[in-house]
Amino acid sequence: MRYFKLNILTILLVLISFNNFLNAQSDQITPSTTEKVKKKKKKKKKRVKLPDIDLSHWKVTLPVNNEMGKPYEIEPPEIFNFASNEIAKPYMYIDSTKGAIVFHAMPTESKTKNTKYTRSELREQMEPGNNNKNWTFTQGGIMKGEIQMEETTRDSGGKYHRTIIMQIHGRLTNEQRDLIGEDDNNAPPILKIYWDNGKVRVKTKVLKNLNAIGSEILHEDAWDDDEGFNFEQEVGFRKFTLEVQVSNGKMVIILNGNEYKVYDSIHIRRWGVFENYFKAGNYFQSRDDGAYSKVRFYELEVSH
Repeated sequence: MRYFKLNILTILLVLISFNNFLNAQSDQITPSTTEKVKKKKKKKKKRVKLPDIDLSHWKVTLPVNNEMGKPYEIEPPEIFNFASNEIAKPYMYIDSTKGAIVFHAMPTESKTKNTKYTRSELREQMEPGNNNKNWTFTQGGIMKGEIQMEETTRDSGGKYHRTIIMQIHGRLTNEQRDLIGEDDNNAPPILKIYWDNGKVRVKTKVLKNLNAIGSEILHEDAWDDDEGFNFEQEVGFRKFTLEVQVSNGKMVIILNGNEYKVYDSIHIRRWGVFENYFKAGNYFQSRDDGAYSKVRFYELEVSH
C-alpha cells in the first residue's frame, strides 16, 4: 500500500513538473506571437492622395506633337481622363503618394507659335472648350495654387534651369485683331511668374510710349519687359503658395500669404484694353540637351 501511494505521489510530481514546463514554454512563445500580430496591425495600406484641382475650365498643351505637327492639346471633357491618356502620361500625371499633378517638360520640337520653348501647361477656358471667351482687368480674377518644384536640371554653369509656373496672357478680340491686321489673336503676357534657381521671380510688361493712343497699344512691339522682381523668400524644392489677384488697374502677387508685390502703375491701367486668361504649369525655359523639369501642383483654383 505504501509503495502504491509512493507511485501516485511520483506521478503527481511528474505531472506538475510537466505542466510547469508547458507554462514556461507558453510564456516564451506568446510575446513573439503577439509582436508579430502587432507588426501586422502596424502595416497600414498606403493612402492614395488626389490633387485638389478642378480641370473643368482648363485645357492643357503638352510637349509632344499631334498628327498635324502641332502641340498636342486636351480640352474638357477629355482632360478629365488625362491620367489614362497614353500620349499625356509622360508629361502630365498624378503622383498619388503626394496628392499632386506633375507637369513634366523638356526641349522637343513641339513648340507653340512665337516661342522656342516647350510646355506642359494649363490654359484657362472660362467657357469649357472655347478660347474666345476671356476676361478683362475690369472684370478681375484670382488664381491661387500650391506648388512645388520636384526636380530640374542644371545648365553648364551649374545654375538650375528655370521654368514659368504661372502666367496671365493677353488676347486680342476678333475686332482688335482685324483692326491692326494680325493673323491671330495673340497678345503679350502681362504676367510671368518663374521658378528661378530656387526663387520666385515676377516679370510684367511696360508700355514703351505712354503717349500711344488708340490701336497703337494693341501691337505686341508696343510693349517691353520690365526689369523683373524677386521675392525675398527662397522656396527651393519645398511647397509654396502663390496667389494672383487682378482688379481694375491693379495686379497683386502674393507668396506664401505673407510677401506681396503690387503693380498699380500707368502701365497696368493702360493694359485694360486687352482680354486675358490665366495659365499654370511648366513652361520650360531651356533648349539644352537632356534638360527637363517636373513641377507639382497640389491645388489650383480660379475665380472671377
